[in-house]
Amino acid sequence: MPDNQAIQQLKSYKQITLRMKVLEKYPIGNGMYLSQFQEDDNLQTLHRQLKHLPSYMYLSKHEQKLETVAHTYLTHYPTGTKAQLNAIPTVGHDAEDEKLLRELRSKIQKVIEARAGRLNDFDAMIERVSELQELEQQKQYIEHTLEVLAEYKPQYAQLLKLQFIEGKSIDEVADALNIVRRTYDRWKPKAFEEYGKIFSAS
Repeated sequence: MPDNQAIQQLKSYKQITLRMKVLEKYPIGNGMYLSQFQEDDNLQTLHRQLKHLPSYMYLSKHEQKLETVAHTYLTHYPTGTKAQLNAIPTVGHDAEDEKLLRELRSKIQKVIEARAGRLNDFDAMIERVSELQELEQQKQYIEHTLEVLAEYKPQYAQLLKLQFIEGKSIDEVADALNIVRRTYDRWKPKAFEEYGKIFSAS
């Protein structure tokens, strides 16, 4: 790979990460963003893990109060959000309980409304999901190439990372590597050459 192509690949890293940040904040409806859509599997994994922990380890004190009032007033635990909403009574033993019950009902109602909503421009969302996934692959590809380079030429990998990934100036790169400018000028083309070989072979 010629030097200018290697440079272009490395320079694109900053553009890739910035574009990913923009896409992650793309609204998909119901107050949700593309990043949340992408993280759905992670959230499900977390939920499975939390199920095996006592609630006090991950719930706030207020959330524990909501959990307690739910256990106190619910005689059964139906499946489905609408059935759960109907199972929560509107009258409590005192004003504090009634306030907590209203909050529980409100939270479940919001879930129902969110699930009933429609995503804004489904085709546009799918297009952006695809773009985000492609950018993530490109980002990982560049990072992987630098990791491989670091295994046998760590000084070259560090030079490229400092300058093109972290955006440091030539003087800052030289200082970080504890080298003089002449050494930097000698290393840089060799670093591009090695980077290009790995990138082309990947």
